[in-house]
Amino acid sequence: MSVDPDEIIDKLHNLHMKEAGRRHTHTNGGTSSITPYSTRYASKQEIPKFKIGNEGAPADAVHQMIKDELDLDGIPNLNLASFVGTYMEENARNLMIENIAKNMSDADEYPAMMQIHARCVSILAHLWGVQKGEKAIGSATTGSSEAIHLGGLAMKRRWQEKRMKEGKDTSKPNIIMGANAQVALEKFARYFEVEARILPVSEKSNFRLDSDLVKENIDENTIGVFVILGSTYTGHYEPVEEISKILDDYEKETGVDIPIHVDGASGAFVAPFTHAQVGGPKWNFELPRVKSINTSGHKFGLVYAGVGWIIWRDEAYLPKHLVFELHYLGGTEESYTLNFSRPGAQVIAQYYNLVHLGFSGYRSIMENCMANARLLSKSLEATGWYTCVSDIHRPKGVHKFTSIDDIAFGKEDETSADYNAGLPVVAFRFSDEFKKEFSHINQVDNLIVSFSSMMSNFILTPPSLPSVISQANNPPGKRQRRSQHPE
Repeated sequence: MSVDPDEIIDKLHNLHMKEAGRRHTHTNGGTSSITPYSTRYASKQEIPKFKIGNEGAPADAVHQMIKDELDLDGIPNLNLASFVGTYMEENARNLMIENIAKNMSDADEYPAMMQIHARCVSILAHLWGVQKGEKAIGSATTGSSEAIHLGGLAMKRRWQEKRMKEGKDTSKPNIIMGANAQVALEKFARYFEVEARILPVSEKSNFRLDSDLVKENIDENTIGVFVILGSTYTGHYEPVEEISKILDDYEKETGVDIPIHVDGASGAFVAPFTHAQVGGPKWNFELPRVKSINTSGHKFGLVYAGVGWIIWRDEAYLPKHLVFELHYLGGTEESYTLNFSRPGAQVIAQYYNLVHLGFSGYRSIMENCMANARLLSKSLEATGWYTCVSDIHRPKGVHKFTSIDDIAFGKEDETSADYNAGLPVVAFRFSDEFKKEFSHINQVDNLIVSFSSMMSNFILTPPSLPSVISQANNPPGKRQRRSQHPE
């Protein structure tokens, strides 16, 4: 049996108010020391939920009521799993508030902001290895989802234009991605009518796009390959250079030129700054086959939610068909985003971070994030209860858990270069030993923890570390059972 609280309140509302009136709870003036927020509105009427009210309400009462309702939300600074920045310095927050009314679509009205936008595009293009003689072009977006769609659309349109020029069919485009792809990549394929060839990932492929399967699934209708620099699920970097070589060989054999779009939603703001980079191979515009890269400024770019970036290595790779010329805002400007009006404050905050932190500042933050993720990963595996699927805590080249005895908590002068490259992500499951001893406990989902900016200034030194090491020397099968439901 279901209960509709709104229906109950509606039935009892008039009776309640009449009884309250008889007891003189409310005054004719509308205020009383015992009303919730000292306003008649707050105690005698409900906030409209589904239909606009006939009359307004006092600003302070509405503010307090909405603020109280939002107290039911989680605390952003404790959110370690959403890959979205939840902290910015006071100066950055002030800049955002001061510029919160500025619209990115109105270039003539806000030329200084557009100059800052252009500088961000240039900084990112050079950070990602744009080559001499190329004229990189790009734009801020509302996030990586929009940026990915733009990168995919550019690949699709270039494929269509080439096929039409050759008099070939354009009705069956397909795009390659791994099963670990974030939903935005699948959305592109569904929304823009491209067959998504989603290839299985496995332990053999390190839970990332399988190069062997790429070879088997590309053809003349493949508009491109989405290669992910930092899987949402495990943090692994996909082998951009390896896939690029496969596509090079395929072009030599068939004459079919298949481009790569790198989804660097997280990794494109991590890999350039860490000592590990991507573990050795190339991943960015240093590879001619990489035509476009996206990232999220609001992830490891350390900006509040609402800004992503898409960069093409040269303006030749942004089809003119996707560029609109606008004249009605006082001048002539070009638009090649899916959204039109959008806030400019996040772009200004992004520039603040790039200037304020610089390369060394970002490096320090990303290395701290990696160190924290390594410590958590090792501590989890030292309990004997968990095995990490992510592997940024294992020595370079070692991708599988061996034994508790091999866990070392590191040296003071170590860097991410001593370990496997990847995002500062910890993905873990119950260990095989745990599942044998506690077979009645079912694992529904792997838990993924992401360390972003709010954790970078902390060094995780758990006071229980000695006990963790003690437990490591006594695997679950030999340890006294303390709880049927360990947390």
